[in-house]
Amino acid sequence: MAQISARRVALAALRSWRTKKKFSDAVISTALSKTGLRSSDRAFAVELFYGVLRNLVLLDFWIGALRRAHVDVDLRDLLRLGLYQLFIAKTAEHAAVHETVDLAPKRQRAIVNAILRCATRDRQEVQRKANSQPLEVRASHPKFLIERWEKQFGTDATEALCAWNNRPPPIYARINQLKIDRQLFLDRYCNARPLPNVSNFVELSSPADALDQGDCYVQDPSTSLACELLQAEPDEKILDACAAPGGKTAYVAELMENRGLIVGCDREPARLNLLDENLTRLGVRIAKIVCHNWTQSAVPPEILSEAPFDRILIDVPCSNTGVMRRRVDVRWRLKPADFTRMQGRQIEIARAVAPLLKAGGTLVYSTCSLEREENEDVVQQLVQTMSILQLEQERRLLPFRDNFDGAFAARFRRRD
Repeated sequence: MAQISARRVALAALRSWRTKKKFSDAVISTALSKTGLRSSDRAFAVELFYGVLRNLVLLDFWIGALRRAHVDVDLRDLLRLGLYQLFIAKTAEHAAVHETVDLAPKRQRAIVNAILRCATRDRQEVQRKANSQPLEVRASHPKFLIERWEKQFGTDATEALCAWNNRPPPIYARINQLKIDRQLFLDRYCNARPLPNVSNFVELSSPADALDQGDCYVQDPSTSLACELLQAEPDEKILDACAAPGGKTAYVAELMENRGLIVGCDREPARLNLLDENLTRLGVRIAKIVCHNWTQSAVPPEILSEAPFDRILIDVPCSNTGVMRRRVDVRWRLKPADFTRMQGRQIEIARAVAPLLKAGGTLVYSTCSLEREENEDVVQQLVQTMSILQLEQERRLLPFRDNFDGAFAARFRRRD
């Protein structure tokens, strides 16, 4: 039986992602759960897996430059893994070549060895050719995304955005002040680094202990935008229409000082279980969890009985283009038609939810998308077709400008 190694786990995960069409996070988690790798080897397996996914087009360009003959899919996975180590991860040449060759079936070891040896010998020329390619090759992003971002943000910003998406993300966490104040958190967890201008967030190299205690919740500071626009206060009734997995719900509960009521909804029972687990661990005592799909059925009595709500948060499902560095395979799943499709669903959810808001109440619509179709265009359609809503404010966070993940939020008031 072949010895389990970080490289073997990464290769198996890459093949599983390619063949089973599951999300990358689920694929690598499942792969690691079946091993007894030590923490450093687990981290290396994760780096290899996500690193290859971030750089698929560039790696395939290098493969084409090194071998003109046909490369079958299994051989391609091996070569992607080896070239990522040699050219991007800067792994020692001997280790990268030897260990990758060792992963190959005996019949393919000679060709894998020959291609990787050629890559080390001709490294500068191969990289020079890649550097002359269009951005979609150099940065490994679909051409249609590059074109729409250049039209919206300009060439320089698009290059910066692609570079952002290709960097491994740091681990940010929100200090859960329902359980612990900021100074005590920083005293207790010495590996926490405060973030400038975002006092309730920290960067953590190892968040496991703080997470287990419910002292923090791992999320990017951009996620707080919608919660802060909502301006929730103690003793109010809040509807969080798309609540799972619960990071925004818990922050709203903190802003409410755990007083009042939050009705948290989601459409999938499994996601509701995760929502319940997270809120319980974080000490949220004011949440009522309801399973409901806003696009398929009438509002259930469990929600109607609490209406009208003082404030409503609609953090709608979206394309996730603002969080691509965290959701690595999103770029390979998106199609040009998805933005219009998502827009229709987002408007449908907002129209179903808005009537539950009280007169004078606040509704916040939010996404983690960078696309106008899902953000400003949805807002304009709601303003034009729902006379009960008055737009008060729109805010957008852009990674290449604000140095956090992308996010959008708009605040409405229901007319009296």
